[in-house]
Amino acid sequence: MSTTTALDVTALRARLDRAASAAASAGVDALLVTPGSDLRYLLGVAGESFERLTCLVLPASGTPVLVVPKLEQPGYAAVPTDDLGVEVAAWVDGEDPYRLVTDLLGRQGGGLRRVAVADMMPALHVLRLRDSQPEADQVLAGPVLRELRMRKDGAEIAALRAAGEAIDRVHARMAEWLRVGRTEAEVGADVGAAIVEEGHTEAAFVVVGSGPNGASPHHALGDRVIEPGDVVVVDIGGPVAEGYNSDCTRTYALGEPAQPDVADTYAVLLDAQRAAVRVVHPGAIAGAVDAAARDRIAAAGFGEYFIHRTGHGIGLDVHEEPYIGAGSDLELRPGMAFSVEPGIYLPGRWGARIEDIVVVTEDGVQPLNNRPHELAVLPA
Repeated sequence: MSTTTALDVTALRARLDRAASAAASAGVDALLVTPGSDLRYLLGVAGESFERLTCLVLPASGTPVLVVPKLEQPGYAAVPTDDLGVEVAAWVDGEDPYRLVTDLLGRQGGGLRRVAVADMMPALHVLRLRDSQPEADQVLAGPVLRELRMRKDGAEIAALRAAGEAIDRVHARMAEWLRVGRTEAEVGADVGAAIVEEGHTEAAFVVVGSGPNGASPHHALGDRVIEPGDVVVVDIGGPVAEGYNSDCTRTYALGEPAQPDVADTYAVLLDAQRAAVRVVHPGAIAGAVDAAARDRIAAAGFGEYFIHRTGHGIGLDVHEEPYIGAGSDLELRPGMAFSVEPGIYLPGRWGARIEDIVVVTEDGVQPLNNRPHELAVLPA
């Protein structure tokens, strides 16, 4: 069970208070938060989701209550519930936890109008809660919590920086594993082990896309044998102990690229990624960051080969708000952390992507990844 290290009671209490206030501002009577990253953000522990209901009942006004199966209760022993002002309501098989949640909400008075359920709450629980609260509209909790989670505080940024430094160390060692004659899966196994060696708690994902497989952004790993002249996309990341994630992509070549257009095409990508980072500052619009990369790639004739948004937020989840995509009118603000990762993918031939995590500062932008961005040519 994932638990935030060195739980900061003051910080967690402030998060609970801000979440309750945000719920009230959104016209929501309560947030119902099941195990996952939202629960970890609010209580310092992610928990695990099973068929038995575990749920933080966080009313807009009133006392939060952690509803938990008695047999799962020891897994939440590290949560300083007394200091946080959170009650614990343990239940046993044979009792109805959904009615328990409804009864807890009923003690607030005023009736139920709207409840916000965690975005990733299993349908098993969503539907049972709906049956138990037929008078209440169900909405998603994500829009209520997004403003809190999008802007990272100093401790969160420090954890993201540590994650970025750790994944940079893995990329710095890539020549140890990425060699001609090895399969993507063999390379990926070594890279995954190194992700843990260099400071992560696990390898959340390992993408090694060689040759034509590099044109599939989420290729992951296969049995293709890496050949001389291959261009290889390596996208890797994972969480550090505090739960915050890394995510960094670099593109490699095994000797002189076999495809004659690699150098010119990669130069376009490099220019696009740098241009997008330069746009980032407080007050900038997320869509303008995407446009800075996309317009350059399109002007060079590769627009149809840039097939995803320019970036995604990162924190306790690898993908979270804010999303940096075409048409987004979101205003960037200090503390927002996200990827800048344009790519060019030529089906059946090769692909390339350059990805850094950046943080919006009070007066600009700070990249959290600092490995060279140029195409890294390794011995064939």
